[in-house]
Amino acid sequence: MQLRRYPGNPILSRGDIPDVPGRLMDPSSVFNPGAVKIGDVYTLLVRVQSRGRETFLMVAESRDGRVFRVRPEIVQLEGLDHLRENIYHVYDPRVTRLEGILYIVLAMDTDDGCRLGLARSVDLSRVEFLGLMSTDDERNGVLFPEQVGGRYLLLRRPNRARPERGVASGDRIELAESTDLERWHPAGDVLTGRPHYWDELIGSGPPPIKTAAGWLHIYHGIATHFHEANIYQAGVALLDLNDPARVLARSRNNILEPREAYELVGQVPNVVFPSGAIVERSDEHGVAAPDSRVLLYYGAADTCIGVAEATVGELLAACRD
Repeated sequence: MQLRRYPGNPILSRGDIPDVPGRLMDPSSVFNPGAVKIGDVYTLLVRVQSRGRETFLMVAESRDGRVFRVRPEIVQLEGLDHLRENIYHVYDPRVTRLEGILYIVLAMDTDDGCRLGLARSVDLSRVEFLGLMSTDDERNGVLFPEQVGGRYLLLRRPNRARPERGVASGDRIELAESTDLERWHPAGDVLTGRPHYWDELIGSGPPPIKTAAGWLHIYHGIATHFHEANIYQAGVALLDLNDPARVLARSRNNILEPREAYELVGQVPNVVFPSGAIVERSDEHGVAAPDSRVLLYYGAADTCIGVAEATVGELLAACRD
């Protein structure tokens, strides 16, 4: 199956980003959003890039999940200046509602590679930076929306693959655990890339979605075997509810691939990069209804943002395809 794109895509482009005098004028791109519903408001935490290739975070809001307005202000990470490391870019936020608080896992470029950082907020108006979650080079960190077995869980992607060109990447997703959201310890491998197919290199997408059958995990895969082109696509796997390092099923095919002009042409061609998801209906235990709509927000060609949808049941079926 392929997710159904919103016909009005892209939902956010550079022209939708308001100028912030003295900080951000005439930006180049907006992409890779985190997503959460705050009350009745669909809310995206988006990555905006200036013409100087500086990175900023901004908030976009919508009443229907498709037509968004961007707040005319840059998100400030309170406490970031206490870090000893030089931070060059903060980007690709993944937003998880956990114990009533919005936690944001961030990719942060330093002199020694990429690190994961953690921040928290109530409504994204004020964001408090809590600290680094890693000392290793890694990216694509996402928190589970609840504790499992008395532990906080995190999916992350070590950057151990060194392509001839471009930044370090990775071909496996690992599970990490913590009792306090500060100190994280390895808890096993989850997924590895599949050489010669659509997901040779991989990384987590939005936070896992709890279902009665297991944790739905949408991830991105990169096909690297095409001459002079890396193709970013989205897939889905099903993880055990009580032991998320155990994979119950995994899609054979991608569920979204670059096909539209705004996905094929841009700063980085041939990219759909899933990073935010909103589930419309869950029960009191946080279990998503099988017929619930899932809105998947993704970066397109590292230039704009699109949204596509499916039901929870369709995603579960895709895992077993």
